[in-house]
Amino acid sequence: MDLLYIFSMIGVAVFAISGVLAAGRKNFDFFGVVVIALVTAIGGGTLRDLLLDRRPIFWIGDINYLYISVAAALLALLWVPRRPIPIRALLYADALGLALFTISGTRIAYELGFDPVISVLMGCITGVAGGVIRDILSAEIPLLLRDREVYATAAIIGSVIYLAVHKYWNTSQEVAAEWGILTVATIRIIAINWRLRVPVFKAPEKY
Repeated sequence: MDLLYIFSMIGVAVFAISGVLAAGRKNFDFFGVVVIALVTAIGGGTLRDLLLDRRPIFWIGDINYLYISVAAALLALLWVPRRPIPIRALLYADALGLALFTISGTRIAYELGFDPVISVLMGCITGVAGGVIRDILSAEIPLLLRDREVYATAAIIGSVIYLAVHKYWNTSQEVAAEWGILTVATIRIIAINWRLRVPVFKAPEKY
């Protein structure tokens, strides 16, 4: 089985779990939790496929994505009531989902023949859009915009590393994907643990 396909399946599962954690912190009912989990898991990939005019949309063409998302959400629902939900668990789950989805989206766009710049943008959209939808529906400021978080920056750097390793170092898709995923996840986790922030641009009050 294609390793990158496995990575994308893990990505929807991890994002579904992060959706459950976010919804659980807001005391949503079971239906609300499942809805948040699903839009978190498939939102980014759906937006990517719509922008690329890719048909069928990935979870319609392969219903296993929905099965994995729902199964991960239900397992998390069974686990979460037994344990408190630390915010760091949500951040780590989101970091892994960001890494897996970013590289999956970059690969799909690049294999369709799009320019590397477009491929990086599609990877970033795939990685961040689901989390943005999750946070908006949970009445939270999206991590993408929150307190100068190193978020989209990590996705962009990881996408560039993936393409560079695959295209210029002439490595396999799988090896390049591992480099990209490791890059995104490492940057994001370091930023979480060390509270790294993106520099602020401040325009002068008077020109």
